[in-house]
Amino acid sequence: MYFIDFDLNFGLLILLIVIVVILINTLKILREYQRGVIFTLGRFTAVKGPGLVIVIPGLQQMVRVDLRTVTMDVPSQDVISRDNVSVSVNAVIYFRVVAPDKAIIQVERYLDATSQLAQTTLRAVLGKHDLDDMLSEREKLNQDVQTILDQQTDGWGIKVTNVEIKHIDLNESMVRAIARQAEAERERRAKVIHAEGEKQAAQALMEAAQTLAEQPSAMQLRYLQTLTQVAGDKTSTLVFPVPVDMLAGFFEKSGKGIAPIVPPVPSAPPATDPDLPRRIDPVA
Repeated sequence: MYFIDFDLNFGLLILLIVIVVILINTLKILREYQRGVIFTLGRFTAVKGPGLVIVIPGLQQMVRVDLRTVTMDVPSQDVISRDNVSVSVNAVIYFRVVAPDKAIIQVERYLDATSQLAQTTLRAVLGKHDLDDMLSEREKLNQDVQTILDQQTDGWGIKVTNVEIKHIDLNESMVRAIARQAEAERERRAKVIHAEGEKQAAQALMEAAQTLAEQPSAMQLRYLQTLTQVAGDKTSTLVFPVPVDMLAGFFEKSGKGIAPIVPPVPSAPPATDPDLPRRIDPVA
């Protein structure tokens, strides 16, 4: 009787263990960001989740799919630009699964497929642009790569939300060439600014000269102002220009005019030609 009870209890224990194993394999719990792709006898049945999902053991299988945004680093790619400059570029892409059934059925290992597609697309897009475009129009390049990736991964149930080019590495010779180009550009701008300043200064001097020509007394005031500035310096020599027109009034009041200064006329040199007759002066 004792052995019969022992066999009965052992059989119930085995049955209980089997039931627990079946329940564990039947009941699946999916989190909020997970979905389960159900296959019944190898055929796609439905996408379930989140929460409690019942899967019949032996007849059904479930593949978990994460719907959160994936951050994938694109390895450094050697790119030759349109102007034959070799650069090394790496980027990062952000994408997420929007159709779990397509991500499992249409492509094998969608993460690896998306990574390889991003590498080839990055090389293809950057190879169509010059080096200056890569350095200055990075936002446009990011948008172009994102658009191409989004179109090609749409059939896989993947949505590419963003693409960012992180680094564009150049060799040392190209870095030095760009530095010389930037220095030459700065020198050119400095010369243009200096010439523009000279032009504006000349224009201002011309306008000032026209203003002083309309009012002769203003020139005298300018002379006095210049004298004040020179006298402020610690110097023993003082030069003060006096116009002749200013002294003309004093000479007129004293009854003496200012005689014009006539330069002497040089006398004609004596004739040196022996064939010409000599001039004989008459004797008084």
